Amino acid sequence: MPRDYDEEENEYPEEEQEEQPEEETEEAPEEEQEERDGEGEEEGESWSYSTCSGNKKAVFIGINYANSSAPLNGCHNDVDNLHTFVTENWGYSDAEIKILLDNDEDEETQPTGENIRAALIWLVEGASQNDALFLHYSGHGGNQEDTDGDEHDGTDETICPIDYEENGQIVDDELHEILVKPLPRGCRLTVIFDCCHSGSGLDLPYTYGTDGLVKVSSSLGHSKEAIEAAMQAHSEGNDDALALAARHLSLAATGQADAAHELTKATKTSPADVIFLSGCKDIQTSADATIGGEATGALSHALVKTLTENSEQSYTDLLNNIRQILEGEYSQIPQLSSSHPMDTSLTFII
Repeated sequence: MPRDYDEEENEYPEEEQEEQPEEETEEAPEEEQEERDGEGEEEGESWSYSTCSGNKKAVFIGINYANSSAPLNGCHNDVDNLHTFVTENWGYSDAEIKILLDNDEDEETQPTGENIRAALIWLVEGASQNDALFLHYSGHGGNQEDTDGDEHDGTDETICPIDYEENGQIVDDELHEILVKPLPRGCRLTVIFDCCHSGSGLDLPYTYGTDGLVKVSSSLGHSKEAIEAAMQAHSEGNDDALALAARHLSLAATGQADAAHELTKATKTSPADVIFLSGCKDIQTSADATIGGEATGALSHALVKTLTENSEQSYTDLLNNIRQILEGEYSQIPQLSSSHPMDTSLTFII
């Protein structure tokens, strides 16, 4: 069960009781604010959690790639379901929401690379502390060779606009620059990527396991992960994934995987409060499934299902419950990451 915030856990200050001395009433908010700020001592940089009580804005992107060589079926349904869920349960208003779908005749709402970039820039414009921003993407994800040394497996992750064959994909480095870099301290951005190869799709430095702890980067850990991925790829007959696993193993053996993680930690830790939930590991694919007779992305389905059943879950519980819903049916393993060290026993909010 998620535990309630308190002064030690960065929660809102409780109302002071009338019988308390006046001087205590005046001093408490400042002390509690200091606790809530969550000093990031390891990085020498301050950050703070968002209360998500300020302005709320959201962007939803769903691309089915109809009439293409690689069509999908459930991405529009994912957007419909997530849009309904956040507007009915989390206080987001359609006046501050943009939706891009490739079944829309309006050129401005087609999920082209240009329109996606414009929507993402709009999402973070004017952001302030304690605002809540939300991004959901359902479509194709890809990867390409890393050029700046910040990827432990040697490949950048990408998302694929409707015009990606003509105008290219959008790389995770660019997504980080657009979405994370401009955000002020204590502004929440929650990002859901229901697509293939999405594990580190926002280049955030802290990734969490099912025990709620940050995964520690090590050559041994990277080697183990690469070997497990290679075995899965071999069993599935996925030559592309097998090649990626082999490359990851090579980088782990030379220490380059550890160096890439340290570079990401040094350059992409943020004072903002950014949470990223992805459909799978970098080396995996995410299922375009049919569940209950409806085409849907597996992650989007599991997220709505578990939060509908219990809206008050910790981040650790949410990750575990999503994985349990998918386990046995799908090989993908959803990932949770953040822009700063976080207490994953706190209650999930958006």
